[in-house]
Parts: sequence; structure tokens; C-alpha cells
Amino acid sequence: MTRRRRTLIAGCLLALPAASALLPSAAAAVPPEHAVVVCQSASFYANYDSASGPSGLLRTLPYGDKIGHTPGSHPVYNGWAASFDYGPNDWGYLRIECIGGYDSW
Repeated sequence: MTRRRRTLIAGCLLALPAASALLPSAAAAVPPEHAVVVCQSASFYANYDSASGPSGLLRTLPYGDKIGHTPGSHPVYNGWAASFDYGPNDWGYLRIECIGGYDSW
């Protein structure tokens, strides 16, 4: 084996721990806690931008709609909480005060 090949292999082996630290682990993913919409209706947006607020209205969620949000794990920006709508199974943002009834279903 040539010196160049040994150096290349050694460099790749040394880089593996650093590269694996950049990858998200399966254990890091936090499934959302079961909750419901407690407002009469809640606008559900696709994105949230700190400069302009929510954007991309997906739909309006009715009272009692099954959603998911884990306090402390899923982000809340200026009162807009990252949430999971179990109806069509997608992520979006709605007002944090419209989330309640944790573990009620």
C-alpha cells in the first residue's frame, strides 16, 4: 500500500467521528405530544419568519382538532408554535394559546 493511500485512509477514518456529529440521530427526534385546538378556530401556517411573521396559510383548524406540540422541544417564535396536524399529517405554526388538552386523546 502506498504512503498516499495510507494517508488518505487515515484521514477518512479520523474524519468519521466529526462527520457523524453533524448528522441528526434517530433518538434526537421528539414525537409531538397529543393536544387539541382550544380556540374556536386557529389559522395554521406553513412557515414562520421572524422578520415578517407567519406565511403560507394552509387551513383553519377547528376547535377540538387533534394536533401535536411538545413544550420545550418544539419551537415557539413570538407566540407561534411549531405544531403537527394529525389530520393531513403535516407540520405548521399556530398560536400557542390555541394549544391545550395535552394527553387528552
